[in-house]
Amino acid sequence: MASIHSAIVRCFRTSSSEIIIAMDLSLSNLIGWARLDFKINDKPNRALGTMAITIEKLSDAAGAAISGLDLTNPLSSEDTDALTKAWHDHMVLLLRGQELTEDEQERFCRVFGEIAGLKSTKSDSKFLFVTNKEDPKLATAVQLGEMMFHYDQAYSEHPCKASTLYSIEVPDVGGNTCFANCCAVYDQLNDDWKERLENKTALNYFNYDTNPSLRPDEVDPNAPQFSHPVIRTHPVTGRKSIYVNRLMSIRINEVDREESDEILDYLFDLIESPQNVYEHVWQAHDLVLWDNRCTAHARKHYDPEKRRLLRRMTILDENPVA
Repeated sequence: MASIHSAIVRCFRTSSSEIIIAMDLSLSNLIGWARLDFKINDKPNRALGTMAITIEKLSDAAGAAISGLDLTNPLSSEDTDALTKAWHDHMVLLLRGQELTEDEQERFCRVFGEIAGLKSTKSDSKFLFVTNKEDPKLATAVQLGEMMFHYDQAYSEHPCKASTLYSIEVPDVGGNTCFANCCAVYDQLNDDWKERLENKTALNYFNYDTNPSLRPDEVDPNAPQFSHPVIRTHPVTGRKSIYVNRLMSIRINEVDREESDEILDYLFDLIESPQNVYEHVWQAHDLVLWDNRCTAHARKHYDPEKRRLLRRMTILDENPVA
């Protein structure tokens, strides 16, 4: 039989972070075959720093695609810092090809703050499943067709600061999500408009399911509603943005109805202008994070016979709307 006099295995890393395995075997009296088996884990090892984040701009309006991260593993502090900066710079982050459990999506969300509970369901779940097909096992928001531009939870006193959507199943065509850069909208206003909007507030009203195209004169006092400043200042970047949206903002409180309609119509059109919008075409296993303080979003039409299922988690805002 074979006797192995020496078997020296050395493992070291080069300056380029490649892992090199070197072996020095000295065998004598070899009879038959000596077999040496290796199994090398082909999953990237975050601890060894073998991955690098790449940030690619998605449009002139907003959005950046992040590659080089596997979110099934915890993020390093360096990755967290890079993601946070990219989020503040681009407002919308896209991470493709992420096969995530609920726990893994939640861990990612906690990088950006505390998790917000669900406001519009009786479920204890932290996730809302946005879909066009009812599922009794899930906390669902059954929504058909398109949805106009809006900020999540703008009708509440404390809207979330960020939202995530993870795509589980999406139609081949349609159902795209559009994201509007409302900091750019503010920047495009002339000085007269900026002065006109200073110290104005808008009433945001959660009763759009019954008549989403109208801004009612008579507001149901039992429907969720709250007034927020029309001009909002980002607590981190200091940039100002326009905080109204076609779906929920029904009036400017400080002016009469005619002027209110004029102001809102002008701002809605500017928010929805193609120059200010990034349109995201979904693929399965996309994770999208956006800054709900300065980014409005909308859903485009799709075939209601095609299942669309996305898992949403929102992140609390520790700062008041200002």
